Amino acid sequence: MELNKDCMYCMEDERRDNLMIEIAKLEVSTVFLFKEQTYKGRCNVVYKDHVKELFQLDDENLAAYMRDVKRTAAAIDKAFQPGKINYGAYGDTMHHLHMHVVPKYENSDNWGSTFEMNPGKTHLTDAEYQERIELIKKYL
Repeated sequence: MELNKDCMYCMEDERRDNLMIEIAKLEVSTVFLFKEQTYKGRCNVVYKDHVKELFQLDDENLAAYMRDVKRTAAAIDKAFQPGKINYGAYGDTMHHLHMHVVPKYENSDNWGSTFEMNPGKTHLTDAEYQERIELIKKYL
């Protein structure tokens, strides 16, 4: 596995842990619950290796990664019944392949527009985080 010592995903350090909680390891990635939960059930699917772009994956790993994203989105959909799921793969400042899987709800924050990266509005108790994690795991 290729590592980058400046990358919070590779180093699995407090920068990552301050933002998200690990839910499960999937085929070629790890799924995390975003601690900021304005978008109920928002997750991040992080590829196992330090890769910058989707096109750098061979066909087999690209297909496996997209299956992980699909599996995560399906679990979020079953757990929380959002009106729509948005996907975001940005990484301008964090060059490690990851995709935000963001459930959106009608008559709620940013419905009909792009989700806000870190609105800073909704944080949960440890018990509430655990409840959401268990619900997502149930459908993974």
